[in-house]
Amino acid sequence: MKHVFSFLLILLSLTLSAQNNVFFQVYNGHGEALVGATIAEKGTTKGGATDTHGTYHFQHIANGLVRFEISFVGCETQTKSLLFPDSNGRTISIVLREGEELEELIVSATRSSRTIESIPTRLEAITLEELGEKAVMNSSNISVVLRESPGIMMQQTSLSSGNMSIRIQGLDGRYTQMLRDGAPIYGGFAGGLSLLQIPPLDLKQFEIIKGGNSTLYGGGAIAGIVNLVSKTPEDEPELTIMLDQTSALGTTGNIFYAQKYGKLGFSFYGSGNYQIAYDPDDDNFSNLPEAKTLSLNPKLFYYPNEHTEVLLGLGTTIDDRLGGDMNVIDGNAEPQHVFTEENKSERYNTQFLVKHQKGNKQFIIKNNVSFFNRELNIPDYTFSGEQLSSFSEGFLKIDTENTAEWHFGVNHYLESFTDNNPDSLGAHDYSFNTVGAFVQNTRNLGERFVLEGGLRTDYSIEYGSFVLPRIALLWKQGEKFSSRISGAMGYKLPTLFTEDAERVYFRNISPITTNSLDPENSIGGNLDFNYTTIVLNQFTFSINQLFFITELTNSLVLRDNAVNNTLFYENADGAIRSAGFETSIRLTYQDFKLFTYYTYTNTELQYDNINEQQPLTPESMAGFVLIYELEDNWSAGYELYYTGQQFDNSYDKKTDYWTMGFMVMKHFEHVTIYANFENFTNTIQSDYEPLVNEPTSNPTFNDIWAPTAGFVFNGGVRINLF
Repeated sequence: MKHVFSFLLILLSLTLSAQNNVFFQVYNGHGEALVGATIAEKGTTKGGATDTHGTYHFQHIANGLVRFEISFVGCETQTKSLLFPDSNGRTISIVLREGEELEELIVSATRSSRTIESIPTRLEAITLEELGEKAVMNSSNISVVLRESPGIMMQQTSLSSGNMSIRIQGLDGRYTQMLRDGAPIYGGFAGGLSLLQIPPLDLKQFEIIKGGNSTLYGGGAIAGIVNLVSKTPEDEPELTIMLDQTSALGTTGNIFYAQKYGKLGFSFYGSGNYQIAYDPDDDNFSNLPEAKTLSLNPKLFYYPNEHTEVLLGLGTTIDDRLGGDMNVIDGNAEPQHVFTEENKSERYNTQFLVKHQKGNKQFIIKNNVSFFNRELNIPDYTFSGEQLSSFSEGFLKIDTENTAEWHFGVNHYLESFTDNNPDSLGAHDYSFNTVGAFVQNTRNLGERFVLEGGLRTDYSIEYGSFVLPRIALLWKQGEKFSSRISGAMGYKLPTLFTEDAERVYFRNISPITTNSLDPENSIGGNLDFNYTTIVLNQFTFSINQLFFITELTNSLVLRDNAVNNTLFYENADGAIRSAGFETSIRLTYQDFKLFTYYTYTNTELQYDNINEQQPLTPESMAGFVLIYELEDNWSAGYELYYTGQQFDNSYDKKTDYWTMGFMVMKHFEHVTIYANFENFTNTIQSDYEPLVNEPTSNPTFNDIWAPTAGFVFNGGVRINLF
C-alpha cells in the first residue's frame, strides 16, 4: 500500500509539473498594449487573443522547449521559444514592431473620403492582393475576377467569338455601368468584346456597387457599377513583367512600369495575347477562337504643387479573333466547311484629368474620349460600324468637419454610332447627347446613423428630361453590426446593342428611331446586414446578408416579324422584376482564409403572359474558396462553384453543374511562379448537349449555359524587378 501511495504521489507530481503556464504581455512600438494580438503554440491549434490590457494567460503547457508565435495585423510576427518548467508562471513581455505599412484603401466609385465601413452605399472592393491572385487564373482579361464575385454572372453570348456580358443581380449586361477611373468608356457596340480586352495587371482595385446608383454616374447604372481603378506612379519605381501559357493554347505577356520623377510621373502598360483556335470536344468547331490582341496605355502625370495633379493618357487596343469551323481556320475550306465568325476591332481612347485638393475642398475636371471600330464577318454577311463616345465632367466636393460631405457636378455624355454597311432595312446610326447635373449629401446623424441623399437631372436632346432621386442610410450598432438600405431610379436609352442582337450578329434588325421606342426605366433597392466578430479568440468571422429588388419597365424586346422574316425592337407590355438575396461568409484563422456564398436570383419576365424566369439566369449559385497564404513564401487556393438549373431561350430546362479549381504560387524575392488548374473536373457543356447543330456549312448554335473550354491548365511567372 505504501508503494502504491508513493507511485500515485510521484505520478501526481509529474502531472502537475507538466501543467505549466505563462503570461504574455504584448505591446506595440509605442509602448501601448495591443488588444486582440494572437498567441499560438507553433504547430498546434492551442492559443488565443490578448485582452483589453494586452494580456493573455497561456495554460496547460507540457514540459520541454515550446515555440510560441505572436502576431497582430499590421505588425511583424514574432516567435518566442521558452523552456518548461523553467518558464512556468513567468510573465513574458513582447513588443511587436510595425510591419510594412498597410496600403490605404481609397474608394473612388463613391467619390467619398470616408472608409468603406462608414459610407451608406454598399460597396465591394477587390484589392491589389486579390487581383494578383486572380491574374494568375487569367492574365489576358478581367472575366475571372468578375465571374468569381457573388451576385455576378459572366454570360458568354457567342461560341465563335467568345463574347461575354456581365450580369449583376440577374439583369442583362447593358444595365451595368462599366467605368475606368470613374469614367464610362465601355458599352454599346464595344460591350460584347470589352471584357475580353481589359487585362488586369495595371489595375490596383475593382469597386463593385450592386443595385441602382444613378446620382453620380447617370441613369445607366441600373444593375450596378464596376469601376476599374488604375495604378498610379509612386516615388519608388515599379516594373512588373508577367508571362503566361495555357493548355488551351493561349500565350499572354504583360508589362507594367510606373515611377515619379519629381513633378512628373509616368506609367506604361502593355499586353499581348495570342490564342490558337481550341476545340476540346472534337466537334470540329472552335470553343476558343483564334485571337491576337495588343493593348498599350502610356500615361503622363504632372504635379505642379502638392495640391494639384494633371493626367494625360492614351490607350490603344487592337484585336482580331477568328472562330468557327476548324477546317476553315486551318486554311482548308471545303463546300461543307465554310462557316467562320471573324471580329476585327480597334479601340483608341484618351484620358485627361485635373484634380486640385486644398483644405476641405476637392475640384476635378475630367474628359475621356473613346473611338471604337469593329467589323464582324460571317459567310455572306458583314456588320461593321464606328462608335464615338465622350465623357466630360466638372466635380466639386466639400467636407464639413468630417460630419458631412457635399458633392456637386455637371457632365456631358456623347455616344454616336455610324453603321458602315447599311442593309435593305436601313442604317442603324444614332447619336445621343446627354447633359446632367447632380448633387449629393452624406451626413452623420449622431454616432450611429449616416444618411446619403442625391438628386440627378439629365437632359437628353433626343429623349427629353429624366429626374433621378437616390437615398441610402447606414446604421452602425457598435463595431460588430451594421445595416444599409438604399433605393434609386434609373433609365437606359434604346440602342441596337443588346445580348439578343449580339447572338444573331445584328442581322435583319429594323433600325431604331427616336419616335419608335421609349427609354427603359427602373426603380430598385437593396437592404443588407453585416456582422463581424472574433470567435474563440482565434477566428475572425463575418457574415453579410443582402436582399435586393429591381423592376424594369419599357424593357427592349427583340421580336420576329413573320411577314418579311426580319426582327424589330419594341417596348415590353409588362415589367421585368429581379429579386433575391445574397449570403456571404468570411472566416480567417492564422494563414487560412475561407470565403463562401450563396445567391438566389429570381428574374421574372412579366410580359406577354410569360411569367417565367429569364433565360440563362440560374436561380441558385454558390461558391466556396479556401486560401492558404504564408506571406512572401507560398500561396495556395481551392475553389468550388455551383450553378443551379436554368432555362435557355426556348425555355428548355438545363441541368445544374459544379466546377472546381486549384491554384498554387511560390514567392521569391523578385519572382513568383504559379500553376492554376481551372475547372479540373472538366465540366463542359458539350457533355450535356452539342454546342453546334448541323449542317456544318450553315450551323446554328445552342445557347451557352455552361463552360465551353473544359479543363484548362495555365502556368507562368511574374517578375517584379523593382
